[in-house]
Amino acid sequence: MALPPLPAKSVTLVSEDHAFVTPVKLVKTLDDMQKWDKSEAYFEYLGFIYALNDAIRGKSNSKASEGASQNVNKICGVLNTLSLWVDQIPPVSQPQRFGNVAFKTWYGRLKEEAIQLLQDILPADIYRAIPEIMVYLEEGFGNATRIDYGTGHEISFVMFLCSLFKIGFLTEPDFAATACKVFVQYLNLVRKLQQTYRMEPAGSHGVWSLDDYQFVPFIWGSSQLIAHPQIEPPMFVKPDVVNAVADEYMFLSCIKYINQVKTGPFAEHSNQLWSISGVSTWSKVNSGLIKMYKTEVLSAFPLVQHVVFGSLFTLQPAAHGASIRRPRLGEFSNSQSSCFKPPPTKSSSDTKNASENTLNSI
Repeated sequence: MALPPLPAKSVTLVSEDHAFVTPVKLVKTLDDMQKWDKSEAYFEYLGFIYALNDAIRGKSNSKASEGASQNVNKICGVLNTLSLWVDQIPPVSQPQRFGNVAFKTWYGRLKEEAIQLLQDILPADIYRAIPEIMVYLEEGFGNATRIDYGTGHEISFVMFLCSLFKIGFLTEPDFAATACKVFVQYLNLVRKLQQTYRMEPAGSHGVWSLDDYQFVPFIWGSSQLIAHPQIEPPMFVKPDVVNAVADEYMFLSCIKYINQVKTGPFAEHSNQLWSISGVSTWSKVNSGLIKMYKTEVLSAFPLVQHVVFGSLFTLQPAAHGASIRRPRLGEFSNSQSSCFKPPPTKSSSDTKNASENTLNSI
């Protein structure tokens, strides 16, 4: 049974007879990718990315978090609890440098207490959604077998956030705070997990990837910086600028984290980002990153095969004429984004000169 569109007011969107299910993996072959590209789940997930991207355009974290609702703060409370667990479960002494097995203990506690964590924040009339939405929460922090984390886990957590809108726990006025308060706290938590338990990047392409662990905060973070009166794209490679305002802008927070965990020239260990620093405006960076995300993340079978589908995110074909700007969870801006080709894989000054030409050629 399909869910109705998300209204602006706080009402539960699911009917009393809606059947929630435990989500499962359905993209098992390359042929299944064609179903994914045309599915309701794809359109709604990307529509959610666009919706929050629009909601935080030109806003700092503190500005976008002003007046955050009680329900937004409840989700932050859950993330705070998960962070406290990291302090309570320190890494163990082991011969291997990476993949500390203490993460398995932390993850096991999450699996054991996920139901209670959600019951503590959700109203009783939507408890029946918990068996479905908790899977997206559990899969949002890494893999306990490989002890790794990557953009697939990030997708799962974003789907968890989207599901909270779809069941009516969050509403459209929560868009900005969901990105700039909840998701920012999530980033801090997964970085803490990565550093504490020495988690490996999942499926990283090394120097040629945008980042070892994340992608969405670069999209949303570049939207925050659109029309910023002082910070232009070439400035994010300057550590003094990054360190001064990283707490206010997701994009710069990501750069600061990279600078902390990697050594050597930025152009060498983060070539794709270095090329982006040559782009003239944040608007071009933002639209280009969205295209790159669709191409390099959402079109990657090794990643999508791990996405799970249930009643909230289905692999059913999207309705004829569906638009990522008009997903079922609300009506968002109908403006079309321009996009850029993935940055060239040259380095240093050659890359910076080429990046502007790449954008202008579209």
